[in-house]
Amino acid sequence: MISKSQVSFVKSLHQKKYRKEHQLFIVEGYKAVSEFAHSDFGIDSIFYTPDFSAKVANLSNKRKDYELSPTDLKKISLLQNPQGVLALVQMPENQKLQAEFDDLVLVLDGVQDPGNLGTIIRTADWFGFKQLVCSEDCVEVYNPKVVQATMGSLTRVKVNYQNLNELFAAHHLPKYGMLLNGENIFNTVWPQKGFVVLGSEGNGISEGLLSSITHPLTIPGGQNTESLNVAIAGAICCAEIRRNKLK
Repeated sequence: MISKSQVSFVKSLHQKKYRKEHQLFIVEGYKAVSEFAHSDFGIDSIFYTPDFSAKVANLSNKRKDYELSPTDLKKISLLQNPQGVLALVQMPENQKLQAEFDDLVLVLDGVQDPGNLGTIIRTADWFGFKQLVCSEDCVEVYNPKVVQATMGSLTRVKVNYQNLNELFAAHHLPKYGMLLNGENIFNTVWPQKGFVVLGSEGNGISEGLLSSITHPLTIPGGQNTESLNVAIAGAICCAEIRRNKLK
């Protein structure tokens, strides 16, 4: 059984203001919960149906467990078809970009769609990018739709939010910006360190940031289409950077 107060509390975490207040976010599905349980993230509690009791018992025991019926799990889940396990995970502190880093860093400027952010995090993980910087107006990384779309990759890619103008002023490194008009990305020779900036879905890179871009780039194509989806553009950038560096 789950109490009405527990249902109310978990459901409150569907909203950003309560996630921020309690410093907790929701992760659903055994695979994703398992990845968080075996990462640096702290698990506050796990809610699960009887079918998952043995699997949940094998996870870290430093948290509260609640076995409940599928009907009760559906009361607190955000999914149309709950996956049998739901965890409340502790938010880490927002850590700024490390002063010293040895790779290109992906930077997102104003990305609003949760699915896009989650997909970019998952893609960054696939191609070995360890850090992702978001502007302060990007969608929240602990939005349940973002977390779900990362498929556990959020445990391996550090995501932080900061003022991008201040970030770029502090690091005198190349800034590659994905624009509709720029040099062909497939002819680019990538440096060891620098920033790769992807703009928002509707407006691209913001006006206030354009002057910081030292290397405007474009993905050729688009004869009949206005622009690429930002997550697709991010995947092409990641793949091209890794291909170039493996030469």
